[in-house]
Amino acid sequence: MLQQTSTARVLGPWRAFLAAYPTPSDLAAAPLDEVLARWRGLGYPRRARALREAAILMRDSHGGRVPRERDDLLALPGVGEYTANAVASFAFGQPVTVLDTNVGRVLARAVANSPLTRAAARALGDKVRATQPSAAFNQSLLDLGAQFCRATPRCNDCPVAAACRWHREGGPDPAPTSAAVSRPQAAYAGSDRQLRGRILARLESRPTPTEFAAHFADVEPARLESALGSLARDGLVDRAGPRLATG
Repeated sequence: MLQQTSTARVLGPWRAFLAAYPTPSDLAAAPLDEVLARWRGLGYPRRARALREAAILMRDSHGGRVPRERDDLLALPGVGEYTANAVASFAFGQPVTVLDTNVGRVLARAVANSPLTRAAARALGDKVRATQPSAAFNQSLLDLGAQFCRATPRCNDCPVAAACRWHREGGPDPAPTSAAVSRPQAAYAGSDRQLRGRILARLESRPTPTEFAAHFADVEPARLESALGSLARDGLVDRAGPRLATG
């Protein structure tokens, strides 16, 4: 849920989601349309589908438990390097570096004072973390990046300013051009992401194609068809039969 979504937006839905699906097996048994309804408001609904598919694999191949090893985590649908490392480190204490945009800024500025490729940032993080407890180290860098080493840094308040190479040596800010640092997202209002969310919310009532088209009379037909087609390709919409529905 925290992938590209703020903690403030996630907290309520996360608690409700855990109450509904306390174990991977509970989530695996739930219909996709129910899962999508509980995901509403978080955006990127393909993440909900992938999470359910991951839960099915956990139930069928891992005894209903979240796997401990990074490689097993990476094999789960929808799980990439960041998520696999975060779960391995924070849940199981595995010696891996959690690299996100916050950590990328800290490494590029404080440690290297140089733009970093993703591979270089990962290697540098592993080197700095090597002798530290994994979870505590990763949480420290995440918090440092979120609270102080921001896109607009708070150097005067930063607790590691005295040790920061960029603060000591100066020069151009190396963070914006580092590979691990994300770029600003396009506005949500009026976006295809917003339209996809509207479509999924409408399809919960299983409208006929005529009812569906009338509800979206404000959207250009070609754009509506493109969004509907993308949801179908993602496995989130079922276009078979006389009524449209979530997959």
